[in-house]
Parts: sequence; C-alpha cells; structure tokens
Amino acid sequence: MSDFHHDEEFRLHTPEFNELNKKLDRRNFLTKTSLGIGALALGSLFGNKLFSGSPNAASISTGDLEADILRALPHFAPKAKRVVYLFQSGGPSQFETFDYKPVLAKLMGQNLPDSVRKGQRLTGMSANQSALPMVPSYYKFNQHGQNGTWMSELMPFTAAVVDELCIVKSIHSEAINHDPAITFFQTGNQLPGRPSIGSWISYGLGSDNNNLPTFIVLVSKNGQKDQPLYARLWGNGFLPSKHQGVQFRAGKDPVLFLNNPDGYDGKDRKEMLEYLSKLNQIQNAAYGDPEVDARIAQYEMAYRMQTSVPEVMSTADEPNEIFEMYGPDSRDSGTYAANCLLARKLLEKDVKFIQLYHQGWDQHSNLPSGIATQCKATDQATAALIKDLKQRGLLEDTLVIWGGEFGRTVYSQGKLTANDYGRDHHPRCFTMWMAGAGVKPGITYGETDDFSYNIVKDPVHVHDFQATLLHLMGIDHERLTYKFQGRRFRLTDVEGKVVKDILT
Repeated sequence: MSDFHHDEEFRLHTPEFNELNKKLDRRNFLTKTSLGIGALALGSLFGNKLFSGSPNAASISTGDLEADILRALPHFAPKAKRVVYLFQSGGPSQFETFDYKPVLAKLMGQNLPDSVRKGQRLTGMSANQSALPMVPSYYKFNQHGQNGTWMSELMPFTAAVVDELCIVKSIHSEAINHDPAITFFQTGNQLPGRPSIGSWISYGLGSDNNNLPTFIVLVSKNGQKDQPLYARLWGNGFLPSKHQGVQFRAGKDPVLFLNNPDGYDGKDRKEMLEYLSKLNQIQNAAYGDPEVDARIAQYEMAYRMQTSVPEVMSTADEPNEIFEMYGPDSRDSGTYAANCLLARKLLEKDVKFIQLYHQGWDQHSNLPSGIATQCKATDQATAALIKDLKQRGLLEDTLVIWGGEFGRTVYSQGKLTANDYGRDHHPRCFTMWMAGAGVKPGITYGETDDFSYNIVKDPVHVHDFQATLLHLMGIDHERLTYKFQGRRFRLTDVEGKVVKDILT
C-alpha cells in the first residue's frame, strides 16, 4: 500500500501513457500560467468579486458563444447579491393569508357563479361535485403597517414586518397539479429535466465563497409530508453538474458522504484526491468530457467543505435573543425555524442562492386547523429572518421570496360546515411576496376579483416572476442561455417580462 502513495510507482510504465502525460503537463502548464496568472493580476487590481461583464470585456468575442455569454455577466449592476427562497410546498390558501375577500361572508354556501368560473378547468378532485359552494375565510383579517395592508390573524409576526414586504396578489400559472406546478416554478417548465433557478444563477454568476456551494437547499423536517419533493427540483438539468443544488440536512452529517470514513484522516483524504484528480485529468485529456472538469471541481469543493460546513452549521455562538426571535423550534436542527436561522448564517457567508422547502400546505379538507398549524410553524421564523437580515445590514442586498406553487379555490372541496371546509388547487390567481434588495417595500401589487378566482389588474405570470428575480441579480433573462440538443434554452423559455412596477 505504501508503494501506491509514491507518484513514480503509481504511474503506468507504457510509452502511450508517458506521451499522454507529457501532453497533459504541457497543457496544464500553459493553461495555468497564461490564464491563471492573468486572472490573479486582474484580481489583485479589482478584488475577488470582480465581475467580468464590463462593456469592454463583453464586446470582445472569444469565438466561443457559451464563454462569451458568461463573460458578459452580469448584464447590469445587480440590486441583489443573494437570494433566499422560502418555498411553501402544497399551495397556501390566499383566502386565509393575504387576499382579503369580505364579500364572501354574505355568500357562504352559495354556488360559484358560471360568470366567474368561465368554464375554467377543475381538478379531478372537485370536477364531479354536484355543487361548488363558496366559503369565506374562517379567520379574521386586520390592517397593518403604514399602508393599512390587510392580513390574516394567522400571521401576526409577518404582519409586524409588512412594511418590508412587496405582496403580489396576481401570480398565475397554467399548472393545476402539484408536481408540474412546482417543477414549473423551480425550472421554468412543467416537465422535468430543465435546470432549476439556483442552477441557472450558479452557472451565470458563479460563487462569492469558494468554500461553500453557490446553491444550497434546506428541507424542513417538521413539514407535513403530504406531497413529495424530488431532488430534480434543485437539479442542474443539462447544465454542468457542479451547478446542482447541495442539500444540507439536519444531524451529524449535514452533507452526505462529506466526512472521512472511520480511520481515515485529512492527510489521507487530500492525498487520495490528488491521485483521483490526476486520473480525472488523464480521462479529460483523452475524451474532452466537460463533466470531468465538473467532477474535479466537486471533489475539490467537498474537501474544502469539510472545514467550512461544520462551522456554518453550528449555532452554538448564537445569543439567546436570536433563538427567541426565531422561536422555540429554532433550537431544533432541521425545523423550519432552525433552517431560517441557518439560511441567515449562509447568507452571511455569501452563499448566492438558498432554497428552503416547507411542506404541508395542501389542505383539501380540514383547512381551518391545517393552515393554522402551518402558520404557527412558519410565521415567527419567517418574520425573524426579515428582521435579522435588516438589523445586520443584509436585507438591502438580499432578496427574500415567500410563496407556493398555486393558490386555492373560493369554493369548498367536499363537505362544507360552519367550522370546517377544504379548498382545491387554483392556479389562476394566488399570492406571493418578496422583500429586500431592489423591491419596493410596504406595497401590494395586482388585484383579483371578489372571489379571488380571476385577476382584474396587473397579472404576473410565473415566467414574469422568474424574469424579475434574474433582473434583480443583474441578469437579462433573455440573454442567459445554454445550448442543448441543438436549441438554446433559458429559464423563462420564450416568455417572461420584468415586473418593473414593483422595483425600486
């Protein structure tokens, strides 16, 4: 075994291998000296956060279209340096949260008018109901903030920070079932296989912290698992694999297979990775597969993460007042509250895109009790994240997003009683909010009709939302593309417009 650790003994003594190795050495030398030293010199002048998208740099073509696309990024000065996306999986009801519809109190139990429904598609779960009885929210609404924004009593903590929020009530989608709807939000297409938002941002903008992934995923352990989540929702699709989201888990192994096996120390790991890198470089020289470069980068990142991850995952140094602000669950690793606190720590480390998933918003029945449970689990920590970022000066260049894959119907699915009802999926209009970098605070945007069934003012499609998110990161959504199977793809497909009215 000791002979294996000596480089000369490790080499295969064949003329073909030695010739290939000489070519590899020459190629590496030229690449690392011509490009590496030049990059260091430029970096010494402008710092590590230098953007390559200056007008002069963007105007010089290399002949490689993919390289030219990346060199031009960002396309303009970004308002947001980081994003934390609090995805509420299952479809939160807008009626019990943000979209106040007082007229429904007089229409309890009456059938949804055909003039409102307009023949729109229903799911198979309610399409065969003999009636579609309308139901108002079981919970009261009150006005909050400087603009008197109406909010449900279920969200008192979020109501306290409403002046920081830009509440968009006119989001709409074509997807009416969970899997295609979530996939649409996360990848820009209802069919699986496209890169996720975080992967696009990683590909376009790279990293501001070489010791942590650009794109990190957190999934609440206390969310009700009524609908599954798939790793492809944070997958890289056809982009290089180094841009996929890395899931951080609760427990002693936050990143799977990151720690050394028993009896294996850091020196052994480093030596093994060096030999593995040589093998990968040989394969790359022989086949020119770009995935080999991605694999090398991932191994190198994993080695650096062995030191950085334990540090960022530890909350031992957080003062008691921080835990009190995020709520009692924040001391329990893996809960929504603990993940919100962890998200703040990751944002402090300049992780560019954090996707937090919380399941359990799919209330087809027993909605009054179910949504109260969800709000109790999420409301305090969500508001605490806003306040915490603001007090640390991070909110001004961090974009916070809250929302699910669709809304809920004005009519009850199943039996309606005075104290109990359910709501079916409704993609035609629902509510999301954004806060922080580049977004107007304390406003509501878009309007729905008295039944929150149709949009009557300022519709915002899923692709519009995605275009706006990229815009805040300094990206023109029409110009960030990737060629795959003969076609150039982008996050927003062939649609999407920036919602400029909500931007500062």
